[in-house]
Formats: sequence, structure tokens, C-alpha cells
Amino acid sequence: MARRGDSRATAGDGNVLITIPISHFCEKARWGLERTGVPYRERAHLQVFHRFAVRRAGGNGTAPVFVWDGRVLADSADILDAASAQAPPELRLFPEDPGAAAEVRALERDFDQRLGPEGRLWMYYELRGRGDLAREYGCTGVPAWQRRLLPLVYPLAMRVIDRALGVTPEAAVRAEAAVRATFDEVAERLADGRPFLCGESFTASDLTFAALAASVLMPPEYGVPLPQPEALPAAMAAKVSELRAHPAGAFALRMFREER
Repeated sequence: MARRGDSRATAGDGNVLITIPISHFCEKARWGLERTGVPYRERAHLQVFHRFAVRRAGGNGTAPVFVWDGRVLADSADILDAASAQAPPELRLFPEDPGAAAEVRALERDFDQRLGPEGRLWMYYELRGRGDLAREYGCTGVPAWQRRLLPLVYPLAMRVIDRALGVTPEAAVRAEAAVRATFDEVAERLADGRPFLCGESFTASDLTFAALAASVLMPPEYGVPLPQPEALPAAMAAKVSELRAHPAGAFALRMFREER
């Protein structure tokens, strides 16, 4: 399976993926492009700064945005769909059977709407005040001027993110419960021994679940380095370790090890 560096090395100037490097929705897009063999160049930006880049590219203010042969794909689900459509059959992320494809899309949509936002909110709450981790792990590939400005703008950026996402102690408790509910649903689906969420083949549902679970699992195989439990605040590290041991967490980590 091609790794991230391979796709970047062969990309033409026309294929540009604008990202927040640590974003799990951006990881979903990276993984999908690499899995289906679509070359790209990644332009990474820190949170808040990314808004200017994605709007210039024709997006709506959120990352990822993929500019591909004159098209602007401003949602990770659209990126996976378009990438899969051009891939050879053995690399496609959606089954040819309409009923099976609908099942995959329904799971993907559910993970996008629930797991992605709730896991992100929980992560931001748990990492509040840890500017050191933001500087060490949040700056992979971003312009040097953004890296230099981060210590100065970090407090303001966190206030903007808190307001945009609704990050509060109460919301974090609800978000953790929602993540655990999704993990329990995934574990129940896998309880019959199937190797993937929709049967015998890796699909967009597996990719989406694993990528969006990354905010609570910190997989070592992620597209950019993430802090491992020993580097995290103690309470967060304990919960990450617990979720890694959950059957759904173990499944997501296996997807990263074997399919990423």
C-alpha cells in the first residue's frame, strides 16, 4: 500500500490537498487519496489560519479541501467518493452493489456526523492549556511563519476553537459518552467475527471509522506524528488506553496497522 510520501512525491501541481495536519477529517482524505492512488501535494495550515487558505481555494472555511483537475472538493466524504470512482476495482472504497454501497455510505455519514465532531471536541477539551503539545505535534508541514506565530496566537486560537466547537466541561462529558456509544455499536457489528464493518472487504466505512476515531486513540501510524499516551495529560492518557483496549478501538488500530 502506498504511503503518504509516495503520493506527495508524484503529485502534479494541479492536485492540492489543503489540510490542518492533525485533523482526523484531513487524515480521512489523505488515507482515501493514498489508498486509491490519487497523487497530491499537501498544503498544511494551523487551525484558524487554515480558513484563509481553504476559502482562497474555493472551500467553505473547513478543511480538508482538495483541488483536483479544476474541481474543488470541500468535504472529506466527497473526496473519498471521487477518489474511489476513478480507482481500479480492487482499490475502490465503495462496493459495486447498490445495496452494499448504501450501507457503507450510511455508516460513513453516521461517523462523520457523530464520531468525528464528538471525538474532536473531547480531544480539544482534554488538551486545553497544552500549548507545548500543540507546538510539538500540530505543526507538521505548516509554513514556518505559522510555526513561529503559534506561541503568540495560541491563547486566542483556543478561544476561537472553543467558541466554534462549543467546548465546555459539560459538552466534553457528553462527547465522551457519544464516542463510547459509537464504539459500542461498532463492537456489536463486529461481534459476529467479520473482518470489516461491512463484511469481507475494506471500505470507506472502515477507513472513516478508523480515521475519525484517531482523536481518541492517537494511532502511531497516523499520517502525521501524534502524541502517544505517555506524552498526554494523565487523565486523558488513561482514557486513550481504555479506548484502545475496547474491541472497536482495537479494530481501528488494526485498520491503521494493516490498511493504512
